Formats: sequence, structure tokens, C-alpha cells
Amino acid sequence: MRTKGLFDFGPVFGYFFRKKDPNRHTNFNLRTMHIINKISMLMFLAGLIFMLFKFVILR
Repeated sequence: MRTKGLFDFGPVFGYFFRKKDPNRHTNFNLRTMHIINKISMLMFLAGLIFMLFKFVILR
């Protein structure tokens, strides 16, 4: 198993912290989809951190 790309978080940080492209056309549906994706990723990370905390600290 190759682990080189396993911990590559560059695309994730690029998704959250990219600059707006003035040449790209956006609409309400696309903007809403990206907001929902960001919320779901943050909730997943919060749950993962909670589970790790529960497993390590409260064991």
C-alpha cells in the first residue's frame, strides 16, 4: 500500500481557502452545493476529533 498520497491535505485546504475567480460564472445552486459540502466536511472532522478524543482521553 502506498502511503505517500494518504496524508495529502493540499486539495482539502485548497477547497476551503481558495480565492474567487472573477471569470467563473456562479449561480445560487452551485454556491449552495459548495456551502453544504463544506458544512458536511466540517461536521465529519468534528465527529472524527470527538471520537478520537473519546477513545484516547476517556478510555
